[in-house]
Amino acid sequence: MNWQEISGSWVLIPRRPIGVVHFLGGAFVGTAPNLTYRCLLEQLGKAGYAVIATPFVNTLDHAAIARSVLNRFENILERLQATNALGQSYLPIYGVGHSMGCKLHLLIGSLYSVERAGNILMSFNNYPVRRAIPFIEQLELDATLNLEFTPSPEETNLLIAKNYEVRRNLLIRFTNDDIDQTTILSPVLQDRFPNMVASLTLPGNHLTPLGQEINWQPSEIFTPIDAIGQWVKQGFSRNLNLLKQEILRWLNPVMSYQ
Repeated sequence: MNWQEISGSWVLIPRRPIGVVHFLGGAFVGTAPNLTYRCLLEQLGKAGYAVIATPFVNTLDHAAIARSVLNRFENILERLQATNALGQSYLPIYGVGHSMGCKLHLLIGSLYSVERAGNILMSFNNYPVRRAIPFIEQLELDATLNLEFTPSPEETNLLIAKNYEVRRNLLIRFTNDDIDQTTILSPVLQDRFPNMVASLTLPGNHLTPLGQEINWQPSEIFTPIDAIGQWVKQGFSRNLNLLKQEILRWLNPVMSYQ
């Protein structure tokens, strides 16, 4: 499998797809998801999922971003279906998001009628501008200017509670993630779709989904630096591999992933 750039998105298609994943990353790292999330996304591809990773540039208008990434995804999906690149059988579609990507998938599922077999939401956060963008106060020269995302965090929560239509969801948070707000999102989705929302707490931090395989080569004489390098490599690899396994297990519970 090789990454293809189609209409500004990055696409990975296995030989015999069993499903389609629409991936949206974090606010800034999501601009090049084929690079920043390469290991995670390529593992999904190896497991048989066609991946359409849609980059986006963050602005204050999150509703407009959600509309844009959805339109781009659907256009690419139609193109792949028209050329038979995904085969002729029905394929379930899953949304997978990290950080701001979670908010975008939640807005898509609340504002538009979309067909989704489920959403996987990792490290959800829904902070106001002052918490999400460092030093924003220094930009507000006019005291009457009140910059905020559209929809605001409060409006987003209300939209989800009233209109979100994706029934099956997996919420993932990490033990050392101090900006995660999954505990706020979980009861909202549980109230809307009882017994359809699974929650996991995994070892790692907010950057775990971006983890890359670290190829540490020790020197001929094993040194303390080599020991630290091996320890870091094992920790990153262990957390990332566990994340991959849990995502694949939820996507296809009848399969066993090593």
